[in-house]
Order: sequence, then structure tokens, then C-alpha cells
Amino acid sequence: MIIVNLKTLSHDKLMQAAQILTQELPLGWPTLTEAEAEISIRWKDEPSALFLVAMQDGQVAGLGGLLPHYNGNVYEIHPLVVRRDLQHKGIGAALVAELENTARARGALTLWVGADDEKPNGETSLANVYLYNNLPACITAFNPGTHPSAFYIKQGFRVIGVMPDANGIGKPDIFLAKSLRTDLLV
Repeated sequence: MIIVNLKTLSHDKLMQAAQILTQELPLGWPTLTEAEAEISIRWKDEPSALFLVAMQDGQVAGLGGLLPHYNGNVYEIHPLVVRRDLQHKGIGAALVAELENTARARGALTLWVGADDEKPNGETSLANVYLYNNLPACITAFNPGTHPSAFYIKQGFRVIGVMPDANGIGKPDIFLAKSLRTDLLV
């Protein structure tokens, strides 16, 4: 597997990346047209953003974006996706590591990601809970269940906040972050 910048890909490979977005993240990109627009407009032409693509056997295996915020002190991973048949093989972890290294090299202090818990019955301990009662306790007792947030926690991220009902009643957005500072022992 190799990781390359999206801007170096041929049109055919860009279409593969768009198809992965649509297939694996249909809530965010329900149509191929929307996924193509995301890749060709937001990522290919945005100078401060970075979009990396994991290639395996000449095919797009996964992709991850990096967006700067707060004058470059904070970078967001958005999106991160791996082809379903290649998940659980280290591709996502490799993409996160490369995005993390790039953000740190650009001077970032924090890397963050939002992870929506928006499936009908929810996947985490924060789903279908009235979070306004005692949000700190809910975060302390957080259980990722089958949710992708478990992946980020394995990569060293921590839950730093929650936006209740972001995706509808009982469907929060979970904010996870990781310090990129090298001057602290974590």
C-alpha cells in the first residue's frame, strides 16, 4: 500500500475515490454526483486542504481529508473512509498516521474528528439519550459500541465533546481530538 496526494490521481482514480465515498458514507454523499463534487471542487482545488489516498494494487483503497481551522492550530480529519472489503487491514490507521504527521509538520497542535451517531437505533452509549441532563457523566461513561469512534479511540483520540441532537433527536455528533504537541508527555 502507498499513500499519495489526491491531486496526483488520474480522473479514473478520482472516480474510484468518489465511488468509495458514496458506497461507504451514503449519509454524507448519497449520490456519485455529490461525491464527485466533493472531490473535484472542495479537495482538488482547495489550496490549504489536503486529501490523501491509500492505493493498493493500483486501486483506491481508502481516503482521508485534512482541513485547517483556528489559523492552522487545529486540523480536522474529514472524511476518512476505507473500502469495505479492505477494512480492518491497517489502511485507516495508516491514513490517520499520515494525516497526523502532515498536520504536525504544518504546525498544528490538535487533530480532531466529528463522528455522527446517526443510525436509527444509534451505536454508542450517547445515542437516544437526553444528553442535557448530565453531559459530563455521559462522556465519562462513553461506550463506542459498534460505532467508528472506537477506531479513533484506538488511534489515541479522546472524546472532547458532544453536540446533542445534531442529526435529529437522539442522534449526536461526537467530537474526538488528539494532541499533536511533542513537548508534553501524554
